[in-house]
Amino acid sequence: MHRVYLDNNATTPIHPDVAAALKPFLDEVFGNPSSIHWGGREAKTSIDKARDQIADMIQAKPAEIIITGSGTESDNYAIKGVAYGQKGRGNHIITTTVEHPGVLNTYRYLEAKGFRVTYLPVDSYGLIDPGDVKKAIGPDTMLISVMYANNETGTLFPIGEIGKIAREEGVLFHSDMVQAMGKVDIDIESLNVDLASFSGHKVYAPKGVGALYMREGLEIDSLIHGGHQEAGRRAGTENVIGIVAFGCACEVTKREMQDQNRRIDDLREKLFKGILERVDRVGLNGHPTLRLPNTLNLAFESVEAESFLIALDLQEIAVSAGAACSAGAIEPSHVLLAMGRPSRVCQSAMRFSLGRENTEDDIDYALSVIPETVNRLRKKTSTQ
Repeated sequence: MHRVYLDNNATTPIHPDVAAALKPFLDEVFGNPSSIHWGGREAKTSIDKARDQIADMIQAKPAEIIITGSGTESDNYAIKGVAYGQKGRGNHIITTTVEHPGVLNTYRYLEAKGFRVTYLPVDSYGLIDPGDVKKAIGPDTMLISVMYANNETGTLFPIGEIGKIAREEGVLFHSDMVQAMGKVDIDIESLNVDLASFSGHKVYAPKGVGALYMREGLEIDSLIHGGHQEAGRRAGTENVIGIVAFGCACEVTKREMQDQNRRIDDLREKLFKGILERVDRVGLNGHPTLRLPNTLNLAFESVEAESFLIALDLQEIAVSAGAACSAGAIEPSHVLLAMGRPSRVCQSAMRFSLGRENTEDDIDYALSVIPETVNRLRKKTSTQ
């Protein structure tokens, strides 16, 4: 049976070049980067190189890159770091209703601590109006936090416009760029972003490593206290293997990105058009053009997403019925609800997210399975 992985927004397989780069760190290079002997120096040099590679990916300075354990940790560090380290700016924060749980749940935590949070609505495409951001800013606004690309729909946000507004108003700006890295070009300085979150396992590195961009000269409260690692900002012995992998993945992804994105976009369009030709009552969730090249979120009317996911899994096709972090939850997607989709549509939505390893054969196989599966599930539903 043909095995197809179409859940790359959840995680990506390790790139072969990254796997090869890791081999010396499984036996030869094992030192603690804080040690001053040869073992420590080798590890420290490798971390410095990886920091350069990550910085180059987003056109930042290496000193502006703080290594973390995940994209969620980076979100927490940025948001709580500003909230507790920049108290003089006020206690009001602006975000959107469609952020990743790593952002939304952090703001709910801060609300319980006395901070005031404005959750801006989105339109039917999942976009926010930069004008709404400007209107929401008040004298006590300390932070604006808006994702670059939505993890469920792939919709791209007008980060450049929002960053310009934030800079003009003197408000700090954070963006969760976890899904954007490797799929769109990022020139961090031109976007007027003060803080940005990234994750290694979305760009063909292993899980357990992330990064926070923090603009030079900005000081925020530390999330983890202890030793001197990361210039005293994030204590704890470094995950050398993960950091090296993230750096290598950034270098490889940047080199391949344009060609891969064109190829993946073609595959996504083939999948989209093929489904529309073979299956009726299917709707697109998200913006038709302002979106990531790899992401396709579709609602299949009268099909329950969980049943669809299981049925496809039995045919060795891996997809998502929403965000990976929502696995096991029975509630409809908060993103689709915020876009005005009724609950029945939210519960029929499937996310197909393609990656560098997908081929024409993968799409052909998926298109041979999906129509029959939809028809079978619809017949089952109609007889219940």
